[in-house]
This record gives sequence, structure tokens and C-alpha cells, in this order.
Amino acid sequence: MDTVTRDPSNSLQDEWGPFGRPLFADPSARALSRVGVVDVGSNSVRMVVFDGAARSPAYFYNEKVMCGLGAGLVSTGRLNPRGRERALAALKRFALLAEGMGIAPLTVVATAAVREAEDGPEFRQQVLEETGLTLWVIDGSEEARLSAQGVLLGWPEASGLVCDIGGSSMELAVVGQGEVGRRVTSPLGPFRLQQVDGGKKGLRKHIGDILEDLRDRVGDEHERIYLVGGSWRAIARLDMARQGYPLTVLHEYRMSSKAVRATCDWIEEQDIPALRAHAGLSAERAELVPLASEVLRQLVRVFRPDDINISSYGIREGLLYEQMPEKLRARDPLIEACQFAEAQSARLPGFGKKLYAFIQPLFTSVSKERKRLIKAACLLHDTAWRAHPDYRAEACFDNATRANLGGLDHQGRVFLGLALLHRYKNSRSGSRMESLFRLLSDKQIQDAEILGKAMRFGAMFAVEHPEEAGTLRYYPKKKVLELILNPETESLFGEVAQARFASLAAALKVETVVRTRRG
Repeated sequence: MDTVTRDPSNSLQDEWGPFGRPLFADPSARALSRVGVVDVGSNSVRMVVFDGAARSPAYFYNEKVMCGLGAGLVSTGRLNPRGRERALAALKRFALLAEGMGIAPLTVVATAAVREAEDGPEFRQQVLEETGLTLWVIDGSEEARLSAQGVLLGWPEASGLVCDIGGSSMELAVVGQGEVGRRVTSPLGPFRLQQVDGGKKGLRKHIGDILEDLRDRVGDEHERIYLVGGSWRAIARLDMARQGYPLTVLHEYRMSSKAVRATCDWIEEQDIPALRAHAGLSAERAELVPLASEVLRQLVRVFRPDDINISSYGIREGLLYEQMPEKLRARDPLIEACQFAEAQSARLPGFGKKLYAFIQPLFTSVSKERKRLIKAACLLHDTAWRAHPDYRAEACFDNATRANLGGLDHQGRVFLGLALLHRYKNSRSGSRMESLFRLLSDKQIQDAEILGKAMRFGAMFAVEHPEEAGTLRYYPKKKVLELILNPETESLFGEVAQARFASLAAALKVETVVRTRRG
């Protein structure tokens, strides 16, 4: 795999790239030391502070300013004057915030606008003098690689084409088997497209010609496209609004080629105020959406993917992935995040693993992917205990469906949330989250209820070692659920435990057998 491009004018010139230090010195570490990254793009300047699980970092802090550094760059060759002022002001603020958080210095990466503008070096020097921050300027190929690594951070099994659109450029990178392959850059950012002559027809031909050349360079055998960038996320929000999609989490939102074409047609019919109203977009973002939409329409036409996925992860996450040792990359981001949450928030950290072992006899024949969700649910089953009992079930659901979790698609989020809801509540009837249940099949809803009620029984049957108090045996063909109690802990199977065991059996639609182990 390629290493970070070294720009001679950058001041940090050691083996750890723009961070200047190892972030994962111990491959066995489960937690990440807090670290701040700033992405100076052609359209926006964003600061993100990562914290949490080493393999699945969470956003401790996240702030974005729509500066428009690259606006007018094609015609003037220089950074937008007002955008430059706003970007500098944002970087001054971010530097002070980093000092307040005790994470200075920030790692700052700049992309197309700064690398292409004739006053880019002057701007970098000004930033260094007035903020103390060093801007690492990366080329298009490196931008593509880091964006693709960001996708791999959230999707270890990602396979297809990563497409990262900024204000002034668009990058493509092939991913598969945990590696980044061919990568290319192009001038298909909306700021550049504003300068294309020939009206709508000329614009479409211009975009199509460039994409066909890119296809020749990276191949057209990609069944899946992963979209990175604010303009793509804005289009995804509009697609959600158009279809009345119930879950507003953008990461791992999927669109078919047919849906993309329909949404692009719909966007073409809207004016800018309408686009802003539909998806809560900023004026700066909404202004670029129609151009980005035309790029996406042509992208789908040229590459013919089976589905299109939205990624909230990109360059910033790719920088973290860059430093992860293979041992850390190999871990499951979902399980790592859930283990971290349990260690931070559960009453009895470590109990989730025991609960999983206790209820596993109910799920011996499920798929590998389902086992992941069961394990994740067991790890999270007690992390909302501080919520008021009347709202604990809904808090669990919200935490699972809307949390910053990698390695989890939208169906998985709702399945996990519904299982955790049933961990605290027998019935889901009348839930305010009911609209989300339609993302699951009837069978998936039933399975989530069974998992939730299994956790509900196991979590209170024995608060320390449920596997030492008794053993579950499940005979689906005989329609029997058996509980074998140990003589020393027989009294744990009291009235409340009996009621919850009966509720689990009802969800499974089986008879129960309870006996005490003898001899």
C-alpha cells in the first residue's frame, strides 16, 4: 500500500505522516487517544476530534464552516478572497479549541483548492504564521487513497469503487479485500463545472466524456459504488425526503440506480430554496447540488452499479486507518465499538460476553452476520441503564439506530434497536419508532423480539454468571425450550424470572420444560 505523499514544504517529515506521532503504538489497545483532524477542502473546512474505540473511532467534536475556498478558482487561478478569510478565521478558532481540549497541534490536510491555487503556498504560510498549524497538501491520487481507506475503516469488507466529490475535484479509487487499488482524480467538482460552456447539453457531454475516460482507467466491473463527500450526502438526504425514508442516518444509506435517476430528475425540477427546505441544506451546499446531481446521474449511467452506498467516512478517517496495524484493522468495528460502550457505560462491564454465551443455544443455526448482531446486542444491553425506566426501551432503540457505528447497515441498525427495545419492554405496540420497523421483514421483527426477550430473561436471571446458574436448551423441531437449573442457584428462578422465561417461550411459540440438574 502507498504511503502518505511527502511535500518538501511540510514541516513534519517523519515516518508517522501528518500526525507526526504514532496513534496506535500498541496494536492490542482498545481505546484511541483523542486526536484532532482538520480537512481544508475546496468548499468546506471541517474539524473532527476522534475518541472512543481504536478500531471504530467516534466523533468527540465535529464542526464545519462552508468557506468556499475554491469558488472562482478556475477563472482567477487564486483562492476565493472571502473564502480565504473565512477559512483562516475557522482555522484560528480550531487551533484555540484544540488547545482547550489538550489535543494541540491539530493535523490539517488540504486538498484541491489549496494545491492548485497560485496563492496556495502563500495561504499555507499565512496559516502557519497566524495559527501555528501546518497544512499538509495532498495530491489527487493521495486524496483518492485516503478517502478509500476511510471507507475501509467503516466497511472492512468493502468491494467496489469509492467516489469522493469535493468542490473542485472528484476522485475515484478501487477497493477490495481490505486494499486500495487503482485511483484517479478528475476536474468534476461543482465549482469547476460552473465554468463549463454549452448549457445543459454541453455540461452533460463534458461530464460524460470525463467519466468514460475514468472508466477506461479504473474499469467498469464494479457492482457497488461508495459515495464520499458533502454533495453526495446532500443528494442522499433529498432522496430520503423524496421517498419518505424513515431513518435519517446517512452512513450506509443505499440507493438503487433507478432511485438515483429518479431523484436526479426530481432535483432538476426544484429550485434552490425548495432543495434547502426539503433537506435542511445550507445555501452554499444547496447551490452545488444540481451540478453534483448531474455528475451522479452520469456516474450511474457510465459505471452501471447494482447499488450505491453513502459513506460518512472519508479522508479524515482514512488518515487514522493509515496508521492502524493489521492486527487492529482485522477487528470488527461494530463489536469493538460495542465493547467500548459496554466498558464505559454498563453496570457490569464484561457481562455482555457471558449473556451471549448463555443465550447462544437459541441461535446455533443463524448466519455469521446475525451472530454479529446478537453479540453486539448483548454488549449494549445494559448501556442505557441510567435512562428513566419509562424511556429506557426507547433510549436503547435510539442509541442503536442513530449511533456512530461502523460495520452496520440500516436493517442491522433497526434490528439491533428493536432487540434492545425488547430487552426492556415486552411489547413494541404504539412505539414512536414504529415507522422504522418497515425496514425489516416480519421474520426479522420476530427474530429481534426473540433476541430481546432472551436478553431480558438472561440479564436478570443471574446478575453475575448466568451460565453457572442454569443452561438453556432449545429444540425447535419439538417446539420445546428447556431450562436446566443448578441445585445451588435454583432459587434464582423466582416469579419475575419465570414470567420472563414464559414471555421468551411465547415469542418462540414453544412449550417450556424446567428441571434441576441432579448428581
